[in-house]
Amino acid sequence: MNAPAETAPTPRFSHFESWRLREFAAIGSTNTYAGPLPAWTAVRATTQTGGRGRTADRAWVSDEGGLWLSAVLPCPGARERWEILPLAAGWAIVGALREIGVADLRLRWPNDIMVGRRKLAGLLVERYRPDTAVVGVGLNVLNHPELANPALAGATARLADLGPAACTVDDAARLVLRALHRMHVLLLGAGFQTIADELNHAWAEPRRVEVTLTGRTHVFAGTFLGIDQQGRLHLATERNGARFYDAAEISLLRELE
Repeated sequence: MNAPAETAPTPRFSHFESWRLREFAAIGSTNTYAGPLPAWTAVRATTQTGGRGRTADRAWVSDEGGLWLSAVLPCPGARERWEILPLAAGWAIVGALREIGVADLRLRWPNDIMVGRRKLAGLLVERYRPDTAVVGVGLNVLNHPELANPALAGATARLADLGPAACTVDDAARLVLRALHRMHVLLLGAGFQTIADELNHAWAEPRRVEVTLTGRTHVFAGTFLGIDQQGRLHLATERNGARFYDAAEISLLRELE
């Protein structure tokens, strides 16, 4: 589908390795703006006024001092080949953060980056064109999201409190773009199966969850056990035993513990 128009001031243009960057002081949504752009373009904003989460009713606080960035990746071949991109992108960014000394990270399905029960980053992958995907990254670096939304107090983490003290938002942007490029090269070559085991390790231990399936209102509980080699969620319930679900089958997963 075509991306809706995103009205924004004239961006500042720059380059980083394989990426062409468009940078704004403020924008509605970096993902929406990036939608129609060519592969290997990245859009970054100091603040977003229309940042959003994986579900349509969830806004993302995008205050100054955080990294709000959308990267357009090429997706050649069959669409199904790239359905695991949200999982792979989360894995890539966790790995890059660990390389610079950030500890105690884990993933929350499908692609939230957590420190314990506090959220450090979230990803939103969207397909506006058949040949590309937009990977949106919201990463708390130096910002204070709880000041914009008091309900977030105690629920978020910041890179400034976890890793190298000198890590700036610019540093975080370069780290994320480099990680996404490396991940893309890996998927084109060896495929998703090469990182499935590492992803399961990144989920940490099995967790009790509540799940809502797409198009349903019923909520059921189970134990999240990771993913299989195709990237499907592995869930165990007392009633149905072990089952596997594609990401598109699940509209919401909430951890209970």
